[in-house]
Amino acid sequence: SLGLAGADHPMLGAVVPLPQSDGLVFTSRLSLRSYPWLAEHTVDDVVVVPGGALVELAVRAGDEAGCSVLDELVIETPLVVPDDGGVCVQVALGGPAEDGSRSVEVFSLGEGEVWRRHARGVLSAA
Repeated sequence: SLGLAGADHPMLGAVVPLPQSDGLVFTSRLSLRSYPWLAEHTVDDVVVVPGGALVELAVRAGDEAGCSVLDELVIETPLVVPDDGGVCVQVALGGPAEDGSRSVEVFSLGEGEVWRRHARGVLSAA
């Protein structure tokens, strides 16, 4: 009823189509309570989402649009999961370029913070 569809992925809750670009936005909320395995990946006693998980999120977004090949993913800043509470995550898949490729970006929003981009990349069909 809210225009959301299931994302069919354990770390992504819903997907929303973007009418102006033929892109998609996947949403989720990550917390240690919901994903206790994240606590196994720490850097200086701070829980960060592993790079492999960011790759998985990007590829899942591409799967939805027929672009399952991750050509490039640049991780710009760690995605930190707080000890208490959680962090909202969005994976934004751009509309198709002339060659059929699509951009992908991973963002987070912590409580009392602003949106922060963690990774950006390019997906293609082959």
